[in-house]
Amino acid sequence: MPRAKKKSKKKNIKTSIKVNFFKIFFDFLIIFLIFTVIPVLVYRLVDPPTTPLLWIRWIESDYEKSRPTFLKHWVPLKKISPNLIRAVIAAEDQKFFHHSGFDWKAVEAAIKTNFFTDKMVGASTISMQTARNVFLWQNRSWLRKSLEAWFTFLIENLWSKERILEVYLNVIEWGDGIFGCQYASFKYYKHSSATLSPVESALMASILPSPRAWSVLKPQQHVIDRQIKILSAMNKN
Repeated sequence: MPRAKKKSKKKNIKTSIKVNFFKIFFDFLIIFLIFTVIPVLVYRLVDPPTTPLLWIRWIESDYEKSRPTFLKHWVPLKKISPNLIRAVIAAEDQKFFHHSGFDWKAVEAAIKTNFFTDKMVGASTISMQTARNVFLWQNRSWLRKSLEAWFTFLIENLWSKERILEVYLNVIEWGDGIFGCQYASFKYYKHSSATLSPVESALMASILPSPRAWSVLKPQQHVIDRQIKILSAMNKN
C-alpha cells in the first residue's frame, strides 16, 4: 500500500475516533442534564414525595414496616413558625439569604481545620443540605460532593430561597425515623409547627447536626449549650 494511502487511512481512523468520542461525550452530557435539571424543575412546583435518605434509613432498619418511606406531613413555608425558620438559619446557615449556595469563607475554614487538625468539620449551607437530602445519598465521596455542588447550583438558580427553605424544613431528619418539621413538632411538643415558640424552635434546631444521636426530649448538655447560642443569635437578628 502506498505511503500516502496509509497516512490517509490513519488520519481517517483518528478523525473517526475523535468524532465518536465527542458524540459519546455529548450524548452523556444531554442525558446528565435531563436526569438532573428536569427533577429540579419539577420539584420547584411539586413537593418531593420521598427522598433517598428515607429509603436508606428503611433499608438500614432491615425493612421495618414502621419506618416511613414517604413524606406525609408536608407544610408550606407560610404555615411554619417564623421562630423555627429563624432558629434553623441561626443554627445552620446565618448567611443563607446572602450567598448563592456556597459559603466560601466557611469552606476555606473547614479545609484548613480538616487539613491541619484532627477535627473533621463541614461547611454545608442549607442549600447544599437540601440538594443532598432531596437528590443524593449521604456518605462522603468526591462523586457525591461534586453532584451536591451541581444540584446546589441548580436549586439556587431555579428555585427561590423560600422554596429551598420550605423543602429543607420538610425533608430533613429531626430524629430517628422523624422526617419533616411538622411531624417532629407533633412528636416532640404535641402541636403544629406553626405554633412553635422560640425556645422550642431553638431546641429542635440544636439537634440538626446529629439528629439521631442528639435528643430533643432528653437533651444532652452540649445540646442545651447549643440551644442557648441559637436563642442568642435569634435575638440579635
